[in-house]
Amino acid sequence: MQEQGLVIALVGVLGIGAQWIAWRTGWPAIVLMLAAGFLAGPILGVIDPEHAFGDLLEPMVAIGVALILFEGGLSLDLRELRHAGDGVWRLVIFGVPIGWLLGSFAGYYVAGLVWPVAILFAGILVVTGPTVVLPLLRQSSVQPRPAAILKWEAIVNDPIGALCAVIAYEYFRMLAETPGATVFEVVPPLIIAAVLAGGIGYVAALFIAWSFPRGLIPEFLKVPVLLTMVIGVFVASNLIEHEAGLVAVTVMGIALANMNVTSLRSIHPFKQNIAVLLVSGIFIVLSASLDAEQLSYLNWRFGLFLLALLFLVRPLTILASLLFSSVPWNERLFLAWIAPRGIVLVAISGLFALRLSDIGYSDGNVLIGLSFAVVVATIVAHGFTVDLVARWLGVKGNERPGLIIVGSTPWTIALAQQMHALKTPVMVVDGSWQRLAPARRAGLPYYHGEILNEATEHNLDLTPYQVLVAATDNEAYNTLVCNEFAYEIGRDTVYQLGEAADEDDKRAIPPSLRGRALFESGFGVADVNALQAQGWIFRKTKLSEEFDFDDAQELLPEGGHLLLLLRKNGNLRFFTHAARPDPRAGDTVISFTPPKKRATSEEAPKNGGEGAQVQPA
Repeated sequence: MQEQGLVIALVGVLGIGAQWIAWRTGWPAIVLMLAAGFLAGPILGVIDPEHAFGDLLEPMVAIGVALILFEGGLSLDLRELRHAGDGVWRLVIFGVPIGWLLGSFAGYYVAGLVWPVAILFAGILVVTGPTVVLPLLRQSSVQPRPAAILKWEAIVNDPIGALCAVIAYEYFRMLAETPGATVFEVVPPLIIAAVLAGGIGYVAALFIAWSFPRGLIPEFLKVPVLLTMVIGVFVASNLIEHEAGLVAVTVMGIALANMNVTSLRSIHPFKQNIAVLLVSGIFIVLSASLDAEQLSYLNWRFGLFLLALLFLVRPLTILASLLFSSVPWNERLFLAWIAPRGIVLVAISGLFALRLSDIGYSDGNVLIGLSFAVVVATIVAHGFTVDLVARWLGVKGNERPGLIIVGSTPWTIALAQQMHALKTPVMVVDGSWQRLAPARRAGLPYYHGEILNEATEHNLDLTPYQVLVAATDNEAYNTLVCNEFAYEIGRDTVYQLGEAADEDDKRAIPPSLRGRALFESGFGVADVNALQAQGWIFRKTKLSEEFDFDDAQELLPEGGHLLLLLRKNGNLRFFTHAARPDPRAGDTVISFTPPKKRATSEEAPKNGGEGAQVQPA
């Protein structure tokens, strides 16, 4: 008991620690988790999951995989997929069978796997995985269309790859149990079992969609009930047919994602936290379970298999699937190269490696080692070359982090104009077409719609924007917007107008809900409107080795206030009531000041001060 508790604690520390290091450094989290598990398991022998958990290891991994697939299904909103174009549908309808077929040939003829293992492994290999694709896209800043295709290919193919593996496993398991059985004897029972399992998952989703909005389940029990139902659906469906539970939980997740259950929005952060814990735990446990026998299979033949996967299977799959499509050739070639694999490949391979051995396929034992090698090879190959290939093929997007401004007012329009002139991507969002008129006249990018509406998630790609400023006339609404987007963008990068309230003031909005207050003085909406009416303007001042931050403050007109620093790489750092960024040479200081300059007109050009007049309302 004590040993099991120690192993669980070590798995948690290693998994979450690897995720934290990945966040701080920008390195791929999966590679760090693989390194941590491999170091703690085969090399140092600190963790031995099979010894610690025994017979419980297999069901633990199976339930973890089921929850990961359910969470992946919840991400598959078909309403948003409709805006991704026909490229994604082609990669699903044509790409999955073509990739499965080519991967099977490569696994058998190149890697030397037996046919059943090669076919099952190739089915899993059709996945790419949002856990690695989305960070890669954020890192490389690819143009919207190829980025959307890669994103949705990863999200859609995650559950499809799992279903392919289930189909292959069940087919070969039934053949092993009844040697000499024909296809017509094996396939119909599989179809019936899959339909029944999918039906169970769909009925469970209907129950959740019916009961949650009607208050039959209290808020504090919604997450426990949902997780318990997922596990129950998985176990019950497995009683019908082995691994049919994976089909059921995938269908349950997809169905819930498309039933517009408003009660589920509040549990999305918890759902993602559970996914992070499961991904970290399963990855550490599987990598720590590797042994010398599994690693010995990584020989020259598998090296050739990796090359075939990178340079033959993926390119041929993409080019054949997108033949005669509207996707330009440079984007097709980019898509043909980028296909990093992630946690679903490893998790499902780890699960079926245990199953294949039980039905007499010895090659099944090597699937864990092979899947880890594929993950590392694809992440390294694609992660280190994505920028180079994107530039070479002309699909590189804007590399500078963007600013999304909620609320179209004269003050926000002036701020957007200043940032737009400095080449920072800006988006002004407002629900009023009339209030957006100044943005349209100024030629600024804008979005007409309610930022909190779920439809905005389908119509507005927030990926390029890493900072949000809520500056409408309603401070409570600004707080609501910041609180809604804090989890997605980051609590430290959502800002609003208005002085941060005292924690002891029971009549004020709690600081835990608010975004960070703009300006060190905490100007409110009424304050900036009044100052703007007096003719206040935004100014930009470029810092250098000769002209530092102290010089810029000397140049600042009396009463002026510092708003933000724009780094040379485009990053935005705001001056707030709680934090003052560290100015550096090359930064541009944006300030909000009275129209009259402290320095003479002859001094200003020499020192680098420059103003941008606020547009009239």
